[in-house]
Amino acid sequence: MAAPGRNLARARLLIMEPPAKVGAKPGAKIKEVRFQFNPNRLSLTKSTEWRRNPTRMASESGTPEFVGSGPRSLTLEVFLDATDKHDSSVEKKVEDLMVACVPTPKSLRAKKPASPWVRFEWGTAKTTSFNGVLSSFSVEYSLFDVDGKPLRATCSLGIEEAGTETPGQNPTSGSDNARRTHRVVVGDSLPQIAWQEYGDATGWRVIAEANDIDDPMILAPGIELLVPALDDGQDGS
Repeated sequence: MAAPGRNLARARLLIMEPPAKVGAKPGAKIKEVRFQFNPNRLSLTKSTEWRRNPTRMASESGTPEFVGSGPRSLTLEVFLDATDKHDSSVEKKVEDLMVACVPTPKSLRAKKPASPWVRFEWGTAKTTSFNGVLSSFSVEYSLFDVDGKPLRATCSLGIEEAGTETPGQNPTSGSDNARRTHRVVVGDSLPQIAWQEYGDATGWRVIAEANDIDDPMILAPGIELLVPALDDGQDGS
């Protein structure tokens, strides 16, 4: 008879180089952290954003307008135990997980600091397996050796989905120059919109030129802006 757990799928966390450019897929694998024990609980959330305009004369609220779909967020706990070995494996595993919290050496050399992307994988599960970034990390040590070495710990991880579609591109179109629109809300500015769409606040000039805007900080709520693919305006910037 096979030993308990011998053929059971083991959960793991892949830590990868961040994409080389906006819209690209993650780069090479930096580290694979195999869990000592499978999680006993996973929490998955996903949000949608709606906007509705107040109707002063109506008895009911206005019809909501769909704005967009938010990213998936996954929270889980990783239990570590070295009471049978009394070695440094708990701290080593914590250090491996913390790699996902700091800029990668490759991104620092390129002078574009970015932390790694991660992907939680466990057997055939699909809804909880997606490319994302580590949005939160904490560890609670609960048992120590006589020399103070941690022997037991629980790590809490928060992973937020990071899409790989090229910003500004219509998913149904194969064109790299496909465009989309953005409806302005209170507090919007072109640098902020450029950061949301391109991951680069300096891309506001492309949006400004496409919409004949002189002041990037003053936008009228409710107007729709044309958001071209970033390559559309790079030659003229």
